[in-house]
Amino acid sequence: MEIVFLGINDIGNRVYEWLCDRDGVTVSALVTTGSQLELVQTLEPDMLVSVGYDHLVPADILEIPPDGCVNIHPSYLPFNRGKSPNVWSIVEGTPAGVTIHYMDEEFDTGDMIAQRTVETDFSDSGKDLHRRLESAQFDLFTDVWPDIESGAVDVTSQSDEQGTYHTTQDFLDLCKLDPDETTTVRELLNRLRALTFQPFDNAQIEVDGETYYVDVDIRKEGRDDDPDESHLSSY
Repeated sequence: MEIVFLGINDIGNRVYEWLCDRDGVTVSALVTTGSQLELVQTLEPDMLVSVGYDHLVPADILEIPPDGCVNIHPSYLPFNRGKSPNVWSIVEGTPAGVTIHYMDEEFDTGDMIAQRTVETDFSDSGKDLHRRLESAQFDLFTDVWPDIESGAVDVTSQSDEQGTYHTTQDFLDLCKLDPDETTTVRELLNRLRALTFQPFDNAQIEVDGETYYVDVDIRKEGRDDDPDESHLSSY
């Protein structure tokens, strides 16, 4: 099978290298920009595999590979299509997980091949959940790949009624904290921990003309690295 691989990030690099080492698979090109998609027309591969590719693939490209175009998305579709699924699972309380699906002309709306939920905890930061989703993407893909390769997959259509979608602008808006906003403690902590992704400065608030960046560290009682009663102060 000849493959053109779309996109590259940390998990994309792992999947790319894994496919390159597979017997019977030839990864003939790595595409990271929209302008490079013309390589698909030139090479006419059997399949496209996409991981972390930020560009919408047009219909005339999707129609080329006879075995289809497969994407790995770090959300439990149809929830959290688009950008930053790890953040929105925390903020909106939607299921966290990963999905392998066939690509169509919209972002993350194609028929699903396989998906898997990922465990979450109130102590998770956005970075914690992101890392867990990365591991789950790799594990799911390597488990399911033999069926994808042989064409022995049963697909499931996505529900438009349940689906959610977020853009980069949604994330940027979430980062801007209004000092006069009224909210619950739980909602505020969910927002702050979702945006905690060191070393990045995400959550920001302006007070008296100065901009401050906010991270939180939530620890569960009884965690192994917490000394007994270390959270208590005596006066």
